[in-house]
Amino acid sequence: MRAGSMDPDRYNVLFIAVDDLRTNLGCYGDPLAVTPHIDALAARGTVFRRAYCQQAVCNPSRASLLTGRRPDTIRVWDLKTHFRSTMPEVVTLPEHFKRHGYHTECIGKIFHDPRAMADRQSWSVDETLAFTNEVGGKYALEENLQSQVVKGEVAKARATECADVPDNAYIDGRVADEAVRRLSCLAQAGRPPFFLAVGFRRPHLPFSAPRRYWDMQDVTALSRIPNPHPPKDVPPIALHNWAELRGYTDIPDLGPLTPEQAAHLRHGYYAATSFVDSQIGRLLARLEVEGLADRTIIVLWSDHGWHLGEHDLWGKTTNFELDTNAPLIIAVPDPGRQDHRHLPCPCHGRTSDSLVELIDIYPTLVELCHLPSPAGLEGTSLVPLLENPEKEIKEAALSQFPRGKVMGYSLRTREWRYTEWRSRPDDTGTDTGTDTGNPVARELYDHRRDEAETVNLAADSRYAGVVADLAARLRDFFGVPTDFIHL
Repeated sequence: MRAGSMDPDRYNVLFIAVDDLRTNLGCYGDPLAVTPHIDALAARGTVFRRAYCQQAVCNPSRASLLTGRRPDTIRVWDLKTHFRSTMPEVVTLPEHFKRHGYHTECIGKIFHDPRAMADRQSWSVDETLAFTNEVGGKYALEENLQSQVVKGEVAKARATECADVPDNAYIDGRVADEAVRRLSCLAQAGRPPFFLAVGFRRPHLPFSAPRRYWDMQDVTALSRIPNPHPPKDVPPIALHNWAELRGYTDIPDLGPLTPEQAAHLRHGYYAATSFVDSQIGRLLARLEVEGLADRTIIVLWSDHGWHLGEHDLWGKTTNFELDTNAPLIIAVPDPGRQDHRHLPCPCHGRTSDSLVELIDIYPTLVELCHLPSPAGLEGTSLVPLLENPEKEIKEAALSQFPRGKVMGYSLRTREWRYTEWRSRPDDTGTDTGTDTGNPVARELYDHRRDEAETVNLAADSRYAGVVADLAARLRDFFGVPTDFIHL
């Protein structure tokens, strides 16, 4: 069935989220990545090489992106706080589309919430396969299913799994099955236009994937960890002890990994990435089969990056480049067609090095689909970059991460990453640090010469002027508040 009855003046949106996906993709220049389907999407769209999340952990990042507001605005900095508890009337991205005549639907993980219905009011129908802790979706092998141990609120067994099973033995295969089925149904229905959000769990831990994806990888090349040491002169508050990874039953509670363990984890991450890439390929193929490709805007994004042993870190939850930099690809239909003249000029196979943020996705889709822009959005439309990827739309990107009663703000410009760790008041409003006007720690990395962020220059007197300038920009340009509530 082809989508011949689609409204000629309105475009569908396929909104693809991938959990914990760093920029290790072929289209981002990684020669070890086996990601042909994401690379094919990049060849028909624009790759944003410098896209940054607002906080490098699932719930705050997703809540920020989907509300178009920074974590400090929605006051979501942890995994448990639902944005509806702090901003109950906020209109999410899919909800805005629903209010303007779109059929909105969610398959898989889009919002981060352990409940089956993470945000029902955003969608036209009930969410499908959105339950993030589904036991049968993480593992297929009986030994892992039977040995899962509850750590916190999450059941964990081994950190990896390689099994001779079909793709739909895991949750992401089932998400793809359902998404393909729904695309066919939506094409047959024809109207109204749809906003279909599809969220994949891998390569989030555990790194589980069918064996054939493990067999695709170059194990020898993956075993080498580039930059395996913490940055020189880094403040301890910038680091962590890999708590997420250490919860798995085959990972030591303390101390380093063996070289074999580290190599196996890196192998597993790349295998899980190839597994998800294959599922995304199924969605893109179905768009073509159903005649939807030339009427659908596609956005692929991840909530943040991930460390794979670099800086002696495993996981996310930092302000470093590897955690804050996230994949973002936007593909719009060919504007050369007569009925596509209002879309940006051709953006096939383009790459933009301009600084962008995940909160920019909301205003971008609103503009592309010619919807009214809601009040309160804090991002900037990327449509000018779709028209000319060499343009600049902002001077810096802002990320943040809390460590107890200290918040780290990280300003990324073209040349520098500057991070301030600032003490916060406690519940009574009393300052818990020596002076909220002064950071408890600083970091400065020179991205002109040190893209891997190996040396913290903040205390080097030769860079005092740079530190002063970036500190002023952080305070003045972004207006960093000091009235945080205790987490």
